[in-house]
Amino acid sequence: MAELDVEVVAADHFVWSGAARRVNAFTADGDIGVLPGHTPVIALLAAGRVEIEPTEGARVHISADGGFFSVENNRVTIVADDAVIVDAAS
Repeated sequence: MAELDVEVVAADHFVWSGAARRVNAFTADGDIGVLPGHTPVIALLAAGRVEIEPTEGARVHISADGGFFSVENNRVTIVADDAVIVDAAS
């Protein structure tokens, strides 16, 4: 089964990384949902919640304060101005 390689960092600290089935986020152009095989994209990240569904474990919810969001070759990179894990719930 294909998976996404996800990395979330803030301007001054690491937030989360790992394998995921899906990533949802808010961008300046609206909501984006990413599954394995998604076409390449780069977007401005809007302030809001990023949701990651890891391949193992509970969903991860991150509060992000803007930045950018990119997808290429099943790799999702989120570089936020500031971001913190809000919770990890199933």
